[in-house]
Formats: sequence, C-alpha cells, structure tokens
Amino acid sequence: MDPTTTPAAPSDAAVPSKHGSSEPGALPTASRAEPPPQPADGPPIRIVVHGSSGITESTDIAALATLHADAKSCLWIDLIDPDPDLVREVGQQLGLHPLIAENIAEANQRAKIETFGEVVHIVLFSLRFAGKAEAYEIDFVLGDRFLLSVHGQESDLASAAKLRVDAVKVLDRGADYLLYALADHVVDTYFPVLDELAEEIDELQDKVVQTADETTLQRLFGLKRELIAIRRATSPAREIFNQLTNREGVSIDEAHVVYFRDVYDHLIRVTDELDNYRELVAGTLDIYLTIVNNNLSIIMKRLTGVTVILAGIGAIAGIFGMSEAGNAFNGGEATGFWIVSGATVTIATLAAVVLRRIDWI
Repeated sequence: MDPTTTPAAPSDAAVPSKHGSSEPGALPTASRAEPPPQPADGPPIRIVVHGSSGITESTDIAALATLHADAKSCLWIDLIDPDPDLVREVGQQLGLHPLIAENIAEANQRAKIETFGEVVHIVLFSLRFAGKAEAYEIDFVLGDRFLLSVHGQESDLASAAKLRVDAVKVLDRGADYLLYALADHVVDTYFPVLDELAEEIDELQDKVVQTADETTLQRLFGLKRELIAIRRATSPAREIFNQLTNREGVSIDEAHVVYFRDVYDHLIRVTDELDNYRELVAGTLDIYLTIVNNNLSIIMKRLTGVTVILAGIGAIAGIFGMSEAGNAFNGGEATGFWIVSGATVTIATLAAVVLRRIDWI
C-alpha cells in the first residue's frame, strides 16, 4: 500500500485488542465507570512521519525502511494489537535486535527497561478503572529518530494531550521527547484510577462502621489484592525513569532529561498514594475485625445473663422436684411452697433488672 498524506493530528482510531491483557489483574467490583468505547475498524499499524514536508501518516510497512533512512525524518510507529509476524516484520525494517520483537510478541511481561546498543526497550503499564482496576502492557522501543509503541486498543496513545495540542511540536523535538509525551500520558492514567480507589475505600470504611457483614469483608480482601497488583505494575516504572535520567548511552537529549524527571516525580507520588491506600485498607480490616469481636462479646454477655436467670430458677426448682406440681395445682401445698416459689420468681426478676442495667441482656 502506498503512503497516504493526512492532517497533522494523529488519528484516534483503534482496533480490537489481543495484546493488552489485564496482567497483573485485580478482582472485580461493582462497576461505577462507563464501559470502554468500542474500537473502530482500522489497520493495526500507523506510521507517523515528521519530515521537511510536515507530518504525514502511512500504513505501508514496506516503506518503513525508506522513511527511516531519511536523516531529517522522525518516525512514530504505533502498533495496535499486532500479531507476532507484524511485530517481527517491523523490527526487521527498523533493524531491531530479534529479542526485542520476541519480547514484545510474548507480552505479559513486568515493567522493565532493556538496552540493545543505542536502542532502548521499555515496558510500562497503563491503568484503567471499569468496575475494577486493570493494567495493560505498553511496549516502547526508542532508537535513532524513531519510536515504536505496541499496545492494545485499551490504551489510546493518540489521545495524549500533548499530541492533541501540537503534534508537530512534539515530533519536531525528537523521538525521545515523543517518548516523554506518551509516557507522561500513560502515568496520567494512574491518577483517575487512584481517585476511584480512594472513593471506594471511603465507602467501605462507612459500610464497616454501619454494617460489618461478610460482603464488606470480601471486598476488603479483594481491594487489598487489587492494590498489590497495581503496585506490582507501576512501582518498577520508578526505576525505569531513574535509569533514563541517569544512565549514559541512552538516546535521551540532555535538554529533555528534566521532563523525564518530572514523570519520575509523578511516579513517586503514585507509589506513595498506593502505600497510603494499602494502609487504609489494612486499618479498615482491623476495624472490621474489632467490630465483629465486640459484637461477639455482646452476644456472649447476653447469653451469660440469660444463663444466670435460668440457672437460678432451675436450681431452686430442682430441690423441690416436679412431684410437688400436682399438689400445688390442687391447692394442697403448704404456705412455705408458695413463699419459695415467689422468692424464686422475685430473685429471677431482680437478676434480669440488674443484668439489663449493666447491658448484659
């Protein structure tokens, strides 16, 4: 297919996802978010070229090597749910190490950074909340005048704010600045998810105080696992950006290092908030267990109070035996029998009053 020229702003088109799995995943909860938009039909590859003639877009893989050979060009190759053969073909056109294509095709990796000469392979995760917090893998390959991104349709990199505002300016500053713009967009997706989790934690805290039931306990455990999974997906990104800003030989312009440090600062904030949420969930779980124990203690006190009353009546009744019941109903018992019976009922009543005042029954 021949390259076609389109307007400067990147398209928002996406295709159905196979690449972006939700590993590490989380347990489902009651959904408060709208369902994801259905992806539009379109090619699994978009090549955005910034050259002397401005920005053009293409889907022609065969022209990729020629486009990259232009020393004045800057390429963004965006693969959406590609199959392994497409990843390998793009890797061959760009002259990438075969291991990069293999790692991208495998997917479901941990967040990491690997260098192959002057080429850097970065794995990040975007977050999305749709009833549960889900993580989706995104691969970036930064090389000389090109950036390759591979992701599922759940992660719409074309919607990055900096690209929507001025794509020409972003690409004009080089592939490393484009990496910053997209990585910053990915990290920005963390904060709405954190807000959703914070709101859910607040709701659970209120429910625990009002009604400490088993459903609340299950959700607390689920949310705890969810936070651990999110932290596992996002925490390694701190080390990635730490290496990008401090490692020599990485294709990062010295003038752009400050931008990557800004993303690093955002990731520190994300990690701190996740730690705070984990402590809140653990504290809420402790409150739940305390309330349950208190309720059990109240029940035991009431059972003890009832036992005291019934045990007193039973002890006195046992002394006289049921053989006297017939004479009592026939009026044949002496006055002493009725005095003992009345005293028994009076003592039981007084015991009930006392136990009621000390809140045992």
